[in-house]
Amino acid sequence: MADEKSMEMPKQEVVANEETERTRECACYIPRADIYETEQEIVLLADMPGISIKNLDITLEKNVLTIMGTNDLQAPVGYSMEYQEYEPGDYQRSFTLSEEIDRDRIDATMKNGVLKLTLPKAGPAKTRKISVKAG
Repeated sequence: MADEKSMEMPKQEVVANEETERTRECACYIPRADIYETEQEIVLLADMPGISIKNLDITLEKNVLTIMGTNDLQAPVGYSMEYQEYEPGDYQRSFTLSEEIDRDRIDATMKNGVLKLTLPKAGPAKTRKISVKAG
């Protein structure tokens, strides 16, 4: 029979983002992400528990897609925190996109603390004839 230690699930620690300058007095974490691909798109799923849509900012500058979420977790009115399994904090992560992504059709949804980014692939470059006009 296996001992208890071998049956324990491995801990998945949230990694703090040490590379960002912070103006808020809280931790900043790098959200865990899963990325998968189909023929038409790339889908990115990022775990961002406690982040609401109003506190989520997604930017695309040049080829860098950045997701940032600020966390305003507070105990409900009339309650106090008795037990806490993780330290609340903000989330930030950046991804460099390839040229095959159609930047104008990127879509984002948030459900149950998971951000889903759908990155459609751009169609293949089509040959087109360029007409020449007399100058």
